[in-house]
Amino acid sequence: MLPQYHDSRHAVRDTVIDLVENLQNANKLAIDAVKNWNAQELEEARKSIKDFKTITEKVDNDVVVIFAKYTPSAKDLRELVSYFKITSALNRIQNNTNSYLKNMQTVIMEDNKDTREFVDDSLRINKCTLDAFEYTIEMLNTFDDDDKIKKLNSKITVEQSKTEDIYSLLEKEIVQKMSDADVNVQEYFNLLKYFRKNLKIVDRLETIAQRVIFARMGGKL
Repeated sequence: MLPQYHDSRHAVRDTVIDLVENLQNANKLAIDAVKNWNAQELEEARKSIKDFKTITEKVDNDVVVIFAKYTPSAKDLRELVSYFKITSALNRIQNNTNSYLKNMQTVIMEDNKDTREFVDDSLRINKCTLDAFEYTIEMLNTFDDDDKIKKLNSKITVEQSKTEDIYSLLEKEIVQKMSDADVNVQEYFNLLKYFRKNLKIVDRLETIAQRVIFARMGGKL
C-alpha cells in the first residue's frame, strides 16, 4: 500500500485521539472549576471545545477521501468505518460536556449552600469519567495489542458501573432532601439531570471502546 495511504490513515487516528484528549481536558477543567466554585473557569472549559464539531466533520471527510483514493484492506476498512461511529459518539460527548458546564455555571451563580454539598459529592462521578477517558485514549494508542484492548475495555465498563452506583446513592439522598417542606423541588430535580450528563459521557466512551474492538478484531458494529 502507498505510503500516502498509511500517512492519511494514521493522521485520522491521531486526530481522533486529539479530539478525545480535548474532551478529557474540558472535563478536567470542569472538576477544578466546580471544586473552586468558579463559573468563569467553567466558561473557559466551554470555550476549549467550542469548535469541536468542525474537526469531527473534517475527520469524516478525510475518511471519505481515503475511501475514494485508496482501496483499504479488510482490517483497515473496519478501522476507517469505525471512525464514522466514533466521531458521532464524540459529538454527543461534546454536547453532554457543554451542557454540563453550562448548567453548572447556573448552579454556581445561584450559590445555594443546600445544594453545594450534593454538587461536591457528585464530583466522584466526574472522577470516574476522567478515568474512562484515560482508558479510552490508551485503547486508541495501543491499537495493536488485543489483550490490552480487552482489559482496557473492561476497565471502562467498571467505571461505567461505578458512576451508576454513585448516582443511585446521590439520587436517594436528594429525594430525601426534597421531602423537606422548604426546599425548591425543581432545583433538586435539575441537579440530578445535570449529574446524569456525566453518566451519558461514560456511556459514549464505552461505545467508542466497542468501536475500537470492532476495528481491531471484527464482530458486530
